[in-house]
Amino acid sequence: MLRLLIIFPVLAVPVHADTLVAARTVRSQAILGQEDVRVVPGPTDGPLNDPAQVVGQETRVVLYAGRPIRPSDIGPPAVIDRNDLVTLRYRAGALAIIAEGRALNRAGLGDRVRVMNTSSRTTVTGKVLSDGSVEISVPHS
Repeated sequence: MLRLLIIFPVLAVPVHADTLVAARTVRSQAILGQEDVRVVPGPTDGPLNDPAQVVGQETRVVLYAGRPIRPSDIGPPAVIDRNDLVTLRYRAGALAIIAEGRALNRAGLGDRVRVMNTSSRTTVTGKVLSDGSVEISVPHS
């Protein structure tokens, strides 16, 4: 029995689609508005191609005019700034403990943030909740 194997050459062709770029230089920690971004045709460097994906988001780095905006360049606006006093909510099953802490970095809604418990001086990491408090999940033993 004779088998015939046909091989087709694969050509690397750049994908052309709309790319979202900064319309002007935007500093880090700025909230992006419609005037800060524009869509240009050309090879895409990432999945961002719609201004609605970034308007209202906060820049994590400086965005330079004409350069593509990557998903890692933006995030939700910070609700906690470094050195802010925050409420810590420890949860372990049915047990809940409330404590005060000091934020060690900036964070937005849903982000993970490091916080120092002001009573014990212990550093913990938790998730930012919509009310600005930080939920610390304790793993079950």
